[in-house]
Amino acid sequence: MSFSFINPEQFGQIFQSEGFEEIYRCTSSDFQQLLSLEQFITVASSFNEGVRHYQIEFTSSLQNLDRYIWLDDQKERGIAVSFDQFNQIQSLLIKPYITYPDTDNRLTQNAYSMPISGEWFVFWGGANEFINYHYAYEHMRYAYDLVKVHEGVSFQNTPTRNENFYAFNEEILAPADGKVIKLMDGFVDCIPGEMDAENAAGNYVVLEHANKEYSLLAHLKKDSIQVVIGELVKEGQCIGKCGNSGNSSEPHLHFHIMDSPDLQNANSLRIQFKDGIEPIQGDTISNTSQQQGTFKEKFQ
Repeated sequence: MSFSFINPEQFGQIFQSEGFEEIYRCTSSDFQQLLSLEQFITVASSFNEGVRHYQIEFTSSLQNLDRYIWLDDQKERGIAVSFDQFNQIQSLLIKPYITYPDTDNRLTQNAYSMPISGEWFVFWGGANEFINYHYAYEHMRYAYDLVKVHEGVSFQNTPTRNENFYAFNEEILAPADGKVIKLMDGFVDCIPGEMDAENAAGNYVVLEHANKEYSLLAHLKKDSIQVVIGELVKEGQCIGKCGNSGNSSEPHLHFHIMDSPDLQNANSLRIQFKDGIEPIQGDTISNTSQQQGTFKEKFQ
């Protein structure tokens, strides 16, 4: 089957009008090895039933892939597609669009700053599973995964060494005043692409804040933690360095707020930030201001 191209912005219209073969011709060989044309048409037709139109809700760009997310007219179904620089489809995900209004509306009592210095990129973050894979899990539903990028990629040269990633060894800061109540150190930093699922958080620090709220700063670099249990810390104080320990595919910071210090059984809280802006996947952020729309501006 010959390869063809479609305009990414027209994908939703083509999918809704059942141009499935046209879409399939734009997918990568890896995708086509996973799913035949006949299988794709069967799945897509069933998913598409009753939909009047799709519209773009979210966009982001990283590692030379442009990612679009469409929702149907009832906001019950979502489609996420990643296009490479040649507009070839590298990934395509269709699934129900599920939200949890009860927890979405429960904000932290405290206002926090992002625990980073300089500009970082939101790889995962937001209040739905398409832009934040954590969202499906109540104990980390509103977590953020943050990386550093330069010219659209998170590493220089090759992604085979932690030292090649811009986030690696960067300072991680306290998001608010608090007390160190838990920490773990000593796990080695994984080779990029290899993950330690048994020790998911890797090296981490848990801070207790006012109003019985607790922050988790995870995947820290081995032997980089600069605080001790019982220590009182101030907002902006260096806690440790960004690493690649635990269930981590590349150097990044995992950050979320909980209602308990129990990492597995706590409820994740949607974070109220001091500047009043909530970043989502694709946003560029800093400790003092959230800079939204860096990719979306291309489409306005």
